[in-house]
Amino acid sequence: MGKNAAIQGRKTDAIARGVGMMTQVYADRAENAEIWDVEGNRYIDFAAGIAVVNTGHRHPKVIEAVKAQLDRFTHTCHQVVPYENYVHLAERLNALVPGDFEKKTVFVTTGAEAVENAIKIARAATGRPAVVAFSGGFHGRTFMGMALTGKVFPYKAGFGAMPGDVFHAPFPAALHGVSVEQSLAALETLFKADVDPARVAAIILEPVQGEGGFYEVPAGFFKQLREICDRHGILLIADEIQTGFARTGKMFAMEHHGVAPDLTTMAKGLAGGFPLAAVTGRADIMDAANPGGLGGTYGGNPIGIAAAHAVLDVIEEEGLCDRAMQLGNRLKQRLQAIREDVPEIVDIRGPGFMNAIEFNDVKTGKPSPDFTNAVKARALEKGLILLTCGVYANVIRFLSPVTIQDPVFQEALDLLEASIREVHAEIGATA
Repeated sequence: MGKNAAIQGRKTDAIARGVGMMTQVYADRAENAEIWDVEGNRYIDFAAGIAVVNTGHRHPKVIEAVKAQLDRFTHTCHQVVPYENYVHLAERLNALVPGDFEKKTVFVTTGAEAVENAIKIARAATGRPAVVAFSGGFHGRTFMGMALTGKVFPYKAGFGAMPGDVFHAPFPAALHGVSVEQSLAALETLFKADVDPARVAAIILEPVQGEGGFYEVPAGFFKQLREICDRHGILLIADEIQTGFARTGKMFAMEHHGVAPDLTTMAKGLAGGFPLAAVTGRADIMDAANPGGLGGTYGGNPIGIAAAHAVLDVIEEEGLCDRAMQLGNRLKQRLQAIREDVPEIVDIRGPGFMNAIEFNDVKTGKPSPDFTNAVKARALEKGLILLTCGVYANVIRFLSPVTIQDPVFQEALDLLEASIREVHAEIGATA
């Protein structure tokens, strides 16, 4: 029995079944866009810890910053004995997050915590209880996060009643028959049939849906949402947890839309592999909660804060926003060339280097999770780690580190193309 299989057997006995795993490859070490498992096998990482290590595994500047912080102190709890680099990182995010107004920031540990705190802040600032989210959206696995998430399985199934005063509107995805006009009309119907807009504290939306399938918010939609929010005194929350930090070709994806949200949630790519999350927003809104109402024991841990400073430096110094655009364009061009021979491919999309490919069954025209999973499995056999997503589980998302070296990227594209063509020949062509 190999080492991976042996550990997997132990995992089955020791770890709760609810912790799902995309692979049974156990990591031993990693560098930039490559991972080596406990058996010495090498993999190209097109997952990046789900858009966490945008700056690559163990970027030297991030590791250097973390080592320097380790030599000073690792934890005091900022709410007990504060530290200057927490304040400095807040200042940097206040300047970077979209919006030409005074901002303030609070640090927490996970993306779900960022969303929970954004809702708390919105309710405190408006005195209203209700929140509107969108179908297909993902906002975390805590109870408010689950309630906001627009995908039942596996995130909500079996966990009982969700928190109240959470409503959903259909996300505008033309590929699945929902236009911008239909989505906005449904929102207006929601306000007439289910919840008075005067009771709504916030509308929350990902600029590109993550778990929902990498559908980008259509051009102009955020501007119309902004107008609706302003008309009814509702706050607009941009969930940038998966889209932030150079992934879409901008520091934040909202820069593509020319709209400033009132609150922005972020995590994942912020600290290059170390747990850190944040909420940044309008200063007066952020100050609505009473002292002690926000925070957490590990919120803004000194190690994560030090790593985040290095991440922001690397993004600027290495021009990673431009690099994301270049890599994404190359990936999409390669996929378009494959599409001519593989009719299962129904869409290739995504801004910057936050890209996805969607597969349907040729005969039925319906989403094909079987074809999708076969491509993912074949790629893994060849040494390429891919992730699936989407409400219909028929989307492969590409989240390689933006720092991936050109030769490694070219190798990954070759492995990806071979995997898609082989699965088409074996499954699609005989369907």
